[in-house]
Amino acid sequence: WYTKEKFGDCRIRVIFQPTGSRDNSGVFIRIPEPPRDEWYAVDHGYEVQIENHGDAWHRTGCLYSISKAKQKVNARVNEWNTMVITLEGKRTLVEVNGVLITDYTEGEPVPSKANDHEPDRGPRANLGYIGLQKHDDSWKVHFREVSVAPLR
Repeated sequence: WYTKEKFGDCRIRVIFQPTGSRDNSGVFIRIPEPPRDEWYAVDHGYEVQIENHGDAWHRTGCLYSISKAKQKVNARVNEWNTMVITLEGKRTLVEVNGVLITDYTEGEPVPSKANDHEPDRGPRANLGYIGLQKHDDSWKVHFREVSVAPLR
């Protein structure tokens, strides 16, 4: 996770490359405090998923198990993909390779938590840290760029 500052209203651009069709990673946003353990970012922020084989709630561009994909887009394997995450107040938009996947505003209905590995439900901070997810060595997603620009 990036420790130097918290981000509020901004646009986050992430250039990433999965190396296999079942790779799994993510970009954490809205982490309110420095993580105390490996689950803190999951339960107190949002994970923008990178995973091509998940269902409509657990796939590339979704807020993991919080927002349903508006479109099904697979990240191109062994090619660079562009994810743009826009944070504006309580609203989060996610585009992958120019396609809008998520348009979620805090407070919209979300499904109940179905598994232990899904995030706790509840409000998230409007200002927070960002980070990248690494599961283990069996899933390899490369990151070439993570940049942040304020909206205003």
